[in-house]
Amino acid sequence: MRNDPEIFAPEAFMRTNPFDDDKLREECGVFGIFNHTDAAAHSVLGLHALQHRGQEAAGIVTYDGARFHTHKAMGQVADNFNSQKIIESLPGISAVGHVRYSTTGETIMRNVQPLFAEIDSGGFAIAHNGNLTNAWTLRKRLIREGAIFQSTSDTEVIIHLVAMSKQRSLIDRLIDALKQVEGAYSLAVLTKDSLIAIRDPMGIRPLVLGRMPDGSHVVASETCALDIIAASFARQVEPGEILVIRADGTESLHPFPKEKARPCIFEHIYFSRPDSYLGGSSVYQVRKRIGVELAREFPVDADLVIPVPDSGTPAAIGFAQESGIPFELGIIRNHYVGRTFIEPSDQIRNLGVKLKHNANRWELAGKKVVLVDDSIVRGTTSIKIVDMVRSAGAAEVHMRIASPPTNNSCFYGVDTPERDKLLAARMDVAAMTKFIGADSLAFVSLDGLYRAVGEQGRNAASPQFCDACFTGDYPIQLTDHNGGDTPNQLSLLSERIAGR
Repeated sequence: MRNDPEIFAPEAFMRTNPFDDDKLREECGVFGIFNHTDAAAHSVLGLHALQHRGQEAAGIVTYDGARFHTHKAMGQVADNFNSQKIIESLPGISAVGHVRYSTTGETIMRNVQPLFAEIDSGGFAIAHNGNLTNAWTLRKRLIREGAIFQSTSDTEVIIHLVAMSKQRSLIDRLIDALKQVEGAYSLAVLTKDSLIAIRDPMGIRPLVLGRMPDGSHVVASETCALDIIAASFARQVEPGEILVIRADGTESLHPFPKEKARPCIFEHIYFSRPDSYLGGSSVYQVRKRIGVELAREFPVDADLVIPVPDSGTPAAIGFAQESGIPFELGIIRNHYVGRTFIEPSDQIRNLGVKLKHNANRWELAGKKVVLVDDSIVRGTTSIKIVDMVRSAGAAEVHMRIASPPTNNSCFYGVDTPERDKLLAARMDVAAMTKFIGADSLAFVSLDGLYRAVGEQGRNAASPQFCDACFTGDYPIQLTDHNGGDTPNQLSLLSERIAGR
């Protein structure tokens, strides 16, 4: 048989956890470090802190002053950067890294980032978080012009646009390329003499700048990646900014027409780690305030407030503090589920929720319970959680959700089911309550969510965040969608090109 690593690697047979398919997933995290000894080792630590943003593949590219070096693999950071030999194979004082969550069918090595290209102005490696909404259109044009694509990632579209640009310097080529793309992107780009951090004009996906104690610079998707390597938070990379970090200093460029920033509000609800600092706020404190808003908007007579761990915990704490109802751990999470070789048959799926969560029946028996979770997507997990709590003896189960109903798909870098698979797109709250088997169900209001992140409410005329998954108000045009592609082509765009 042919020894094809993409077919015969163990990961090709390993199933992702079939019991955790009812959450929205961020598709990747990026990290970069410039002019620091042990760049590879620090990148491993940074990517480990960003592992929650993507668990299916990881990669690092370094530059040693003469050559670029790459190590990429399927699976998690700790599994693939687990020896001194691997670290020593990545010499250099500058690096970029990437963790990836892909959509079904595209978990293959050729899509693993950072992607590397060699052009006449020099080699460069690029790591991308986000999704280009005109990638399909650009891809078809580039293929007609002679481009040969090696992956199904929209990041490769950027590489081809850079390669075909008539500009001379790599910075000018990048600017030329990015002026042709639409969508969300936070990029970390490594060249032979610089680290470049770039954020799209609306700043939909996050990117921050940090500084090591020796003065060297770090860029990352979240501040938690700075903390792990003892880097201090300097500032966020501004929407529309191209930050060029060189040995002799930094240069901030703003080559794009200025637009109103619309960062993704779901970062506050679920994607970012609770110990990160985002947009001027502690993610943990925002999530607690969402729970406070929920308790004010939808009070309930209950004995206990129970989080659906772990993502529902901060909101449950806020709900309990505001309502005065005791907080308890009524559901215990098994942190060692990870991946499984078990084929997810219907029987195994029915048992599977207990592999990840188990009811603490001695706390629940006879109690009226408020269950707090971050979101409802398909609703399949909520059904099982409510049933599990009832089976443990709860007298009543009231569910409170720390986000408004998710009734639209995301095209800006989040893996979202098609709209007809989103429970809130198919049912009103009363029908959803019956569907999941709860005594009551309520979602935080859109204004309540905005209050929790520090606003007076949502400015309908000029929204402060991207909240398209709740409102259908897409701030960046969906060229590939609106250009006449069929639903199947749109699904291909969402499930393949968007998958990093």
